Amino acid sequence: MHNNIPKIILASKSPRRQELLRLMDMEFEVVLKDVDESYPEGLSPQEVAVYIARKKAEAFDQTVGDDVVVLTADTIVCIDGLILGKPESPEHAVEMLKMLSGKVHQVITGVCLLNKQYYNNFFDVSEVFFRNLTDHEIRSYVEEYNPLDKAGSYGIQERIGLIGIQRINGSYTNVVGLPTEKLYAQLINLNK
Repeated sequence: MHNNIPKIILASKSPRRQELLRLMDMEFEVVLKDVDESYPEGLSPQEVAVYIARKKAEAFDQTVGDDVVVLTADTIVCIDGLILGKPESPEHAVEMLKMLSGKVHQVITGVCLLNKQYYNNFFDVSEVFFRNLTDHEIRSYVEEYNPLDKAGSYGIQERIGLIGIQRINGSYTNVVGLPTEKLYAQLINLNK
């Protein structure tokens, strides 16, 4: 237990989310369930991220006891109102990165905490400013890092983030995939 925080079931295969929880000294276990990540049309990007995070948590609704909290999250990248999910191919990843090059975009992570049959949903938004990237920088990144499991086709902690991101307004860990400060605040308030 960490400040009376129950044990966490992390419903994510993301190594980045797992690493962030480890860095927070959180006790957790990874449990995965297949969830359809489709969403209804007409939702705002923030609503989409929260909707999918909650959908992931609902898969655990009847299977967890009161002594644990299920943590689910969904991170999306949004530019000019267009949601960029995970790329379907390396060429699609290149297209996405060309869209982000030289522009500002938003990274939105929706989070859901399921504890004692109660769903606590929240989200965080960070603005990310990319410098103009060359075609060579984009293509070599996609070839070397194969970012097909990442919303927007990039990881901020990887080479493209290190050489291409000029600045961020908001939480860095939110861009990695989990807004840790907001998460911690919600976890310590669970039993209050």
